[in-house]
Amino acid sequence: MSPVLTETHAVPSPIPPGSPEPGPARRDLLDLETLPKADLVRLLEGAAAFRRVLATPSRKKAVLTGTAVANVFFESSTRTRVSFEWAAKRVGADSVSFVSAGSSVSKGESLLDTVWTLESMGVDLVVVRHESAGVPLFLARRVSAHVINAGDGCHEHPTQGLLDARTLLDHKGSLAGLKIAIVGDVAHSRVARSALWAFTRLGAHVTLCGPTALLPVDASALGDRAAGGSVRTAARLEDAVEGADAVMALRLQTERMERANLPSVADYARRYRLTRKRLAGAAKDVLVLHPGPMNRGVEIASHVADSPKSLIREQVANGVAVRMAVLCWCRGLDPVEAAS
Repeated sequence: MSPVLTETHAVPSPIPPGSPEPGPARRDLLDLETLPKADLVRLLEGAAAFRRVLATPSRKKAVLTGTAVANVFFESSTRTRVSFEWAAKRVGADSVSFVSAGSSVSKGESLLDTVWTLESMGVDLVVVRHESAGVPLFLARRVSAHVINAGDGCHEHPTQGLLDARTLLDHKGSLAGLKIAIVGDVAHSRVARSALWAFTRLGAHVTLCGPTALLPVDASALGDRAAGGSVRTAARLEDAVEGADAVMALRLQTERMERANLPSVADYARRYRLTRKRLAGAAKDVLVLHPGPMNRGVEIASHVADSPKSLIREQVANGVAVRMAVLCWCRGLDPVEAAS
């Protein structure tokens, strides 16, 4: 496994020697780095199939009736948490959302005891978000419920990477040979990590752009070159977007950058904010993405975020269909067949 983009927190407790790796006998979605291309493609196809379900009057395919889903979030979230809640309802599952504030966690209960408690209540799927990288893997080695990573520290956010890829595929048909720029706080971005694995595994050429302090130390260790993709870095925004077919702006994550040596927000915006002028060197049909939430005027100008080139609202819409496919896949169903 390649190194994470920046320093990560330790998992809650040491993993005992000889602990089994999550394997083919069970399906967990922990990252996109280790997800085989065949599964990646099938999940993306399943998302397209479930989007057709969402376009029907009922907007539902109750293929997971009787399945219990727990959304366990130790970090704040709007898009991801609500999207998983809607996805569970649309496939007929029962879901409950757990937030750490006001729970037994505030009384000292451990992460594992919390999840064991939920599992004892009959939970089949655990969707977890945590500030520490490695928590989903930690849980997958210890619980019988299937685990879905909804974002772990600065490691990965696999369902976001899937929906970003699905959104581009809807417009481009294929990512093979496309030039995609990811601009901003790459070092702290789990979104960027998942996106670059998805994009390169589908054959895209990715340029990571931002201040030196916000770029990975060794970009050569990232991405799936065996699938025909590539990863490089660029310090200047103009160089990164030159000829780009798609540009993704990342939120400037000030809450994760206390130790980084960064310029002021104003200086960052002056050098890296996506504007119409700065996109002039990109392909004429360039597409713009942003995982949200947006800092308008910092990493992206409103006239770009709201332009016909922007796919930001489509990304959000695709999130429900992607997560419907993921929930079915983790329960052992073929997502395309489940949506049929």
